[in-house]
Amino acid sequence: MSMFLDQVTIDVKAGKGGDGMVAFRREKYVPDGGPAGGDGGRGGNVVFVVDEGLRTLMDFRFNRHFKADPGENGMSKGMHGRGSEDLLVKVPQGTTVRDVETGKVIGDLIEQGQTLVVAQGGRGGRGNIRFASPKNPAPELAENGEPGQERKLELELKVLADVGLVGFPSVGKSTLLSIISSAKPKIGAYHFTTLVPNLGMVHTSDGRDFVVADLPGLIEGASQGVGLGTQFLRHIERTRVILHIIDMSGLEGRDPYDDYLAINHELETHNLRLLERPQLIVANKMDMPNAEENLAEFRKKIAAQQTDEFADPIQIFPISSIAKKGIQPLLNATADLLEVTPEFLLYEQDMEEDVVQYNYRSSEPEFTVDREPDASWTLHGEKIEKLFQMTNFDHDETVMRFARQLRSMGVDETLRARGAKDGDIVRIGNFEFEFVE
Repeated sequence: MSMFLDQVTIDVKAGKGGDGMVAFRREKYVPDGGPAGGDGGRGGNVVFVVDEGLRTLMDFRFNRHFKADPGENGMSKGMHGRGSEDLLVKVPQGTTVRDVETGKVIGDLIEQGQTLVVAQGGRGGRGNIRFASPKNPAPELAENGEPGQERKLELELKVLADVGLVGFPSVGKSTLLSIISSAKPKIGAYHFTTLVPNLGMVHTSDGRDFVVADLPGLIEGASQGVGLGTQFLRHIERTRVILHIIDMSGLEGRDPYDDYLAINHELETHNLRLLERPQLIVANKMDMPNAEENLAEFRKKIAAQQTDEFADPIQIFPISSIAKKGIQPLLNATADLLEVTPEFLLYEQDMEEDVVQYNYRSSEPEFTVDREPDASWTLHGEKIEKLFQMTNFDHDETVMRFARQLRSMGVDETLRARGAKDGDIVRIGNFEFEFVE
């Protein structure tokens, strides 16, 4: 079902772990007190969580950077730093999350409340308490916190039109659509050329959003059998609320109430079950002369038509698209109505693709060695760079430990095998050391 796609690319960055502390107890009567540096706290993850109140990715157009807080650094007296709260980011149901660099899908978010960690917070560095041993009871050793994961993500949502606009041509549907909507989703390739659906995303003043489609042209096209794919009609059938737009100025010499009946009749004949939908009547062009009298007359006829005394009266919203009057109350009422109107066809039926949980394991070697033109060597690799970032170079012991870690990863052997000689310069990032045989 490649209907309309709402797409957006964002950056997420998890929190860095707090740095471990090198500290010693300084107590009376305790010669060179023992180590007392605490660990750093864990950095916050960035977590997506499904919120069924959202219907589009509009929020991400205004905010594309999401950064979780770092963990607190370790402190003296053995106090550990606090871990950070995760950053929760709300996304609509049906959002697919893809890593832009690898092109891999990280997950599909479908169920209300479902969560997905999209960037892992760094773990806190260990303080010198952790490195004490019988051999070295007072180590000057501590780690820096691990950096938080950073990634560029593409979010993609198959949007469904929640609201359909109906009414005669020239009642001002496209003007209204252009005023209320602030983004146009991408439209899949349909097998019809005559009619391109007009689609817009609406963001209400109180932060709710929904998708509006202009239906009438489509309905006329369908009744004449213009090549509208059945999938498209199925899509139209899913709109849950109809905004019935009526030109109250009566300038075309037509009676607004007759227009109302004619369009409803049209909806009925297509058998698109569209009359089952709740309708809001939008009395447009209220800035024109005679519109007020026409509206009063229209209200009488509508009231007379409603014979069932227990039915809710049909709501009528007087607006002027041109003067932008009455628009917000209409949008808020539409959003309220959407909240209580059930979906007609459930989402799952269209999500035929199986949902897979993706775990991406890289099969890359732990590091690579490059020979530079100036005869020095450069080490690359995620694991090595992370070790480097977690090493606190202020303390000799920590530097020695870093050298041991490299050796145990096989860096020395690899360099030797590639022909490195005593005294050659080896670089990791902006750090240089000499290769010692």
